[in-house]
Amino acid sequence: MLAVAPHRPRRLVFLGTPQSAVPPLEALHEADFDIALVVTRPDARRGRGVTMTPSPVKEAAERLGLPVSHSVDDVLEAGAELGVVVAYGRLIRRPVLERLAFVNVHFSHLPRWRGAAPVERAILAGDTETGVCLMALEEGLDTGPVYASEAVAIGADTTADELRAQLVEVGTAMLIRELTAGLGKPVPQVGEPTYAAKVDAGELHIDWGRPAAELERLVRVGGAWTTFRGGRLRILRAGVEDDTLVPIEVQPEGKAAMSFTAWRNGARVQPGERLGS
Repeated sequence: MLAVAPHRPRRLVFLGTPQSAVPPLEALHEADFDIALVVTRPDARRGRGVTMTPSPVKEAAERLGLPVSHSVDDVLEAGAELGVVVAYGRLIRRPVLERLAFVNVHFSHLPRWRGAAPVERAILAGDTETGVCLMALEEGLDTGPVYASEAVAIGADTTADELRAQLVEVGTAMLIRELTAGLGKPVPQVGEPTYAAKVDAGELHIDWGRPAAELERLVRVGGAWTTFRGGRLRILRAGVEDDTLVPIEVQPEGKAAMSFTAWRNGARVQPGERLGS
């Protein structure tokens, strides 16, 4: 890990991929930071079609007139003082870290929830608070010391999308504030780390034998699903009544979202039929 001089960096490179990385990129541009290069993932094929789709960060960079690369090694030729990483999605190799200092906006209160899915894991665990950290990037997985952090409460009904939007807003303001003032000395992380592995589709399958409170958190993460008559049914919104998960909004395979009542009436659910069948 390279040390960062305590002054506003004159020239940056930015690494990010999803929509959550777009507001920080736009804010850096609006704050007149010189962004020499934006690095993001290669264009990807959407669904079963042949059309290649750029990442949200690439679309934003091109709209702002910023140069884009799909190779992280190109940052070494950009003449930058600092790299800014927000949800890039790939590890940066040691040879690059040894030649350029990086900071990372991470959407958790480190060392809790290091890794790829900190927002989802915080909700699944029933955490009532998470946060945002601006940290120095090093070779380990989110192990670097922290320049600044801010706590963010998780409401009882907050979805992962809502929480992520709030964290992005807080993290963007933190990034601009800290870079404008000049980064000080980062503080080592303290505490027992936990790890936020990516949530896969199998984990989002609703096991109706689990406690209703756990299932409701699964729904709030997004993508929760069950089956009915052999077909898949997504549960988009749900509540808990008398320790039972009660679907509110659902989406059958190949159809638009609808209220659970409308789906049940249309499916003509028979006595004895249950979700999960």
